[in-house]
Amino acid sequence: MAGTIDESGGSRALLSLPLADGTVECQICAHHCKLRDGKRGICGVRVRRGDRLVSLVYGRIVAEHIDPIEKKPIFHVLPGSLSYSIATHGCNFRCLHCQNASISQVSRGMDVESSGILRKPEDIVESAVANGCRSISYTYVEPTIFFEFARDCCLAAVDSGLRNIFVSNGYMSDVVIRELAPVLTAINIDLKAFSEEFYRKVCGARLQPVLDSIARFRELGVWVEVTTLLIPGMNDRSQELVRIAAFLAGIDKSMPWHVTGYYPTYKMIGPSAPPPTSEETLRSARQIGLDQGLHHVYAGNRPGAGGEDTCCPHCGLALISRQGFRILANRLGSGRCPGCARDIAGIWS
Repeated sequence: MAGTIDESGGSRALLSLPLADGTVECQICAHHCKLRDGKRGICGVRVRRGDRLVSLVYGRIVAEHIDPIEKKPIFHVLPGSLSYSIATHGCNFRCLHCQNASISQVSRGMDVESSGILRKPEDIVESAVANGCRSISYTYVEPTIFFEFARDCCLAAVDSGLRNIFVSNGYMSDVVIRELAPVLTAINIDLKAFSEEFYRKVCGARLQPVLDSIARFRELGVWVEVTTLLIPGMNDRSQELVRIAAFLAGIDKSMPWHVTGYYPTYKMIGPSAPPPTSEETLRSARQIGLDQGLHHVYAGNRPGAGGEDTCCPHCGLALISRQGFRILANRLGSGRCPGCARDIAGIWS
């Protein structure tokens, strides 16, 4: 079971399937890695040992911080609250512009079994409560790859009255989605582009599983917000942004869409790298989202871009005024616009 240290080392992983060809299939994410003995999955932190799959990072926390929930970004769940944020090593994407590559990109020979600080789910919950946090966020790397620990933390958090939040690339299997949905309050999914080519070349993945996850989580009642990091010349064309916004609006027009600016980093640096995203690009993308019928489109991480406030989609009243991750004013109260009495979608208490 999750959390039990196996005699061969590591923690026995959930959701694996022995195949007729002698491999064991990991069923955690959409890669469905088929592993022979001693081989790790694409994530770098799940390995086959003998006839079983092992998680090398159960409880091995390498990042642990107290963040404003707006940093995730999550704007429609408990605004102004703190979220206890954790990560292990590993990721199932290979994004060329990864902002957390020092912990997400695990080399095949890297010793992750002794990395970080060994923590129990109860430790995480106790720390969250002691620091006045109202939620736990599984973030910084793709949390699906430490699913067993995240799930155990989620269960302990629910018992203590805390909310659970995933910040994810959306590249998980449907069985993981079904396991998480009952204990997950919200998820922010990175929809990095609307192009198979982008996903293949830049991320080492496919687009369709991400689209499926966005729709599936919403169908199962989890609050979903979506982020798209705009990279000049790669995923910021108007036609592509229209397709993203139309897709989201087709699921739920009240689903928040965050368009954020890219800075050169990791393997996207140097003379050939795209330049930082302009404020004008963010403003234009936000307008495209609104034109496609989305009620809440936010332009983030550029102070001059505007579009950080939550406004009533009916009367236009500014309900939550923000500056960066700070709440300047919150007029929303219990979730109803004081101007026109319209209910605003989200989790406000």
